[in-house]
Amino acid sequence: MGKFYTSVRLKEDLCMGCINCIKRCPTQAIRVRNQKAVITKEFCIDCGECIRICPHHAKEATYDTPDIMKNYEYTIALPAPSLYGQFNHLEDVNIVLTALKRMGFDDVYEVSGAAEMVSELSREYVREHQEKWPLISTACPSVVRLIQVRFPNLIEHLLPIIAPVDMAASEAVKMAMKKTGLPREKIGVIFISPCPAKMTAVKSPIGIEKSEIDGVLAIKEVYPILLPLMKQCIDDVEELGISGRIGIGWGSTGGEAGSLLTDNYLAADGIENVIKVLEDLEDQKFDRLEFIELNACAGGCVGGVLTVENPYLAKVKLQRLRKYLPVSCSHLVSNNTNGYWTNDVNYEPVFKLGNDMKESIANMSRVEELCEKFPRLDCGSCGAPTCKALAEDIVRGVANEKDCIHILRDYIHRLSDELSRLDTKK
Repeated sequence: MGKFYTSVRLKEDLCMGCINCIKRCPTQAIRVRNQKAVITKEFCIDCGECIRICPHHAKEATYDTPDIMKNYEYTIALPAPSLYGQFNHLEDVNIVLTALKRMGFDDVYEVSGAAEMVSELSREYVREHQEKWPLISTACPSVVRLIQVRFPNLIEHLLPIIAPVDMAASEAVKMAMKKTGLPREKIGVIFISPCPAKMTAVKSPIGIEKSEIDGVLAIKEVYPILLPLMKQCIDDVEELGISGRIGIGWGSTGGEAGSLLTDNYLAADGIENVIKVLEDLEDQKFDRLEFIELNACAGGCVGGVLTVENPYLAKVKLQRLRKYLPVSCSHLVSNNTNGYWTNDVNYEPVFKLGNDMKESIANMSRVEELCEKFPRLDCGSCGAPTCKALAEDIVRGVANEKDCIHILRDYIHRLSDELSRLDTKK
């Protein structure tokens, strides 16, 4: 089983031990133990739902600070298309790109430009592999990880093409080395990210051996730095943009699917909706769909927990920005095959209850027996999200029956009755 990095962390001093996060985690990766939340890294898909829902701000994403630019002689910013949706009345993306250079970057390379290249590859792959329909987008790392741990039968439907950010990093590195003559280690490629899953994808990439990205900054950290710089450069804007309507459309739901130039697709956002779609797909409820675009965040990448704007407002802003852009500006060089996965993506059985089939079946029977003892209220008072989750924890040896307050109450009553009988005998 592979070792996965997770970028969501718990701030114990702020955690109050409430059960908001355990109820919303889509993979039941969180428990409350000793009045503090505990994240099981193997189960976590870095969707950021716990960050979004925690009323005490006890969950946080890990990412780099702008100081990382000091580690390199030449730095390149990779702005996600969702960054453009954060600003009011933005009519030209070059204002944002110029501000990034004034922030300290030596150059910029739009991820939306690489998204247009990925769209070309995707159109070709979908057309030539009808036996794999529907193909599932792999641009959202949380969705890929979710399929890897929970929907193994759907792995064969994953689109084996690298994410736009990885293609952008690869292209940016080649251009910078040619332009500057510097060795790779002196060039820093920094992604401006809307979500923690992108940080995880850099540290623990899926489908490729190594990411060319050297650091990840959060949109919410870069946003206040860019605002005054954008005002300063509005009369002296560099022409740095390389993307059109298709690339920028990737920042919100439906943008990727729309770039395939087909109506035979499904696009869903929000992790609960994503799970519903995957369950229906596993049950073969969809007929001859070509492509499925799934985004863990509501609204798409504009809804990431590292953004600042309301996702639905940001989506409207992107639509407004795209209105007068050309359809596409970036294109692949012919016979370019660098955009495909080089590594197989395998099932990660993190939820297994035994080391082999026999042990797993025996433990599943034990789980059912335990569930019969529990009230099936799924109250969360035990620190697990459901009675079944508690039963699985008991079987795994990390919990016991008396963690259930109803079992504990009955035990205390029996103990009290026994003590009363002993007192009576005296």
